[in-house]
Amino acid sequence: MSFSLGIVGLPNVGKSTIFKALTKNKVDIANYPFCTIDPNVGVVAVPDNRLDQLAKISNSEKVVPTTIEFVDIAGLVKGASEGQGLGNKFLANIREVDAIVQVIRNFSDGNVIHVHGNIDPEYDKQIINLELILSDLDSLSKYLKKVIGQMKGTYEKTLDQEKIVLEKACTMLENNQLLNQESWTEEEYKILKILNPLTLKPIIYLYNIDENAVDKDLNLPDNAITVCAKIEAELADLSPEEAQEYLTELGIKKSGLDSLIQASYKLLGLITFITTGPMESKAWTVTKDTKAPQAAGVIHTDFEKGFIRAEVVNWQDIITCGGWNQAKEKGLIRMEGKEYEIKDGDTVHFHFN
Repeated sequence: MSFSLGIVGLPNVGKSTIFKALTKNKVDIANYPFCTIDPNVGVVAVPDNRLDQLAKISNSEKVVPTTIEFVDIAGLVKGASEGQGLGNKFLANIREVDAIVQVIRNFSDGNVIHVHGNIDPEYDKQIINLELILSDLDSLSKYLKKVIGQMKGTYEKTLDQEKIVLEKACTMLENNQLLNQESWTEEEYKILKILNPLTLKPIIYLYNIDENAVDKDLNLPDNAITVCAKIEAELADLSPEEAQEYLTELGIKKSGLDSLIQASYKLLGLITFITTGPMESKAWTVTKDTKAPQAAGVIHTDFEKGFIRAEVVNWQDIITCGGWNQAKEKGLIRMEGKEYEIKDGDTVHFHFN
């Protein structure tokens, strides 16, 4: 599976510049609000050195990395949930993404107008969060009224639980709380997920910083990263080798794309397993604790239905031994059954009927 990230933020915070740098797709960038009218979508291959090494050992004809889909949404403004600016139309565009990346301006540039006239990252963050909250409150309140109306007719026990969950969610939103701040039970989550609330999604706060701040500790929370859009734009025009050399010169350990991928995997609880052979070496993304049959189903539904067992070995053992067969000769390949939970870096061969 691949996953998608929706990029949101106020106008002129560097969203489209970052999107262009991450995806190397050309989008319309200008120094005025609402330049991005239609959501731009870019699919990016997830860099994975393990995959390249396995492909070399297996003499694979193809290397197929897993992917991330980035969706760049037009700049939101205060009052967007009530139709200000480009309004709810663009909030709707991110209801289907797996997580939200909120770009926050933390750089100074007299040539780039700030929509509120001054640089205040935390205030900007509060504005966007409030618009997401208000949008969710609108949709959940309407659905709650619908549920209450249905309860007056034919009685269904499930409606009671829906009402309780929706009332709890609406109370949180009315108190300016994001729904992702609550630990919902599996049943509660299923009820809410039907409406795809924006604030139920994990959020990564991406601070767009000045060049001279790339090596400074801003003491940000775990779900926040820093990226310098200007540097990322320069990296996008370089070859991989030149880009790495430039990062080294600047004293930056990893690119913005790498930082965002790592933060996304951590936040969403994702891991990668690999299949490798002469035809192709391919990376597959699943959530942590995914069992072998369900992981097989990501490749093809028939694999899950007819699952028998899985041959599993850590990718590093294949590299160390010089190949799959050599690892098998050394007894490093294990036979795992239906209860086995796939681990990050597992190289797997599924058996099915």
